[in-house]
Amino acid sequence: MRGRKPTPTAIKELRGNPGRRKPSVREPVPKRGAPTCPAHLSPEAKREWARVVKELDRLGLVTTIDRAALAAYCQLYARWAFAEKHLQDQGYVIETPNGMQMPSPYVSISSKALEQMKAYMVEFGMTPSARTRVNAKPDNPVKREGSLEEFNGMRLTG
Repeated sequence: MRGRKPTPTAIKELRGNPGRRKPSVREPVPKRGAPTCPAHLSPEAKREWARVVKELDRLGLVTTIDRAALAAYCQLYARWAFAEKHLQDQGYVIETPNGMQMPSPYVSISSKALEQMKAYMVEFGMTPSARTRVNAKPDNPVKREGSLEEFNGMRLTG
């Protein structure tokens, strides 16, 4: 497929539709809700799964069909965390058998995992800039003092 990738209708609805374009009638609508955690994930990936899926589900940004994409993100998170831990323990530079110094291979592992994680994070609205483009409706919206809801409930006299 050429050109810009299409934005899912659910994301368009959350962002608003300033262009007033009609939504696709052929787009599949998967069942909303948290998918089950795959058993094959590492312990660190399972911890990340529990953290992000709970929040994405609360915001209505996850469906049962998103399981593989979320699993990939969580496994990449675990790989990144492992590489970072190794770099903290062993350092960023290693010495080869012939005495030369070179960057640790974990620098590359960490960088690549972080780069791949970012792609998944953007898809699920898990970065600050991605969140600015999504107006999710959480289960329990926070009511702020002086909010529009309060203003709309007031009667003007005069």
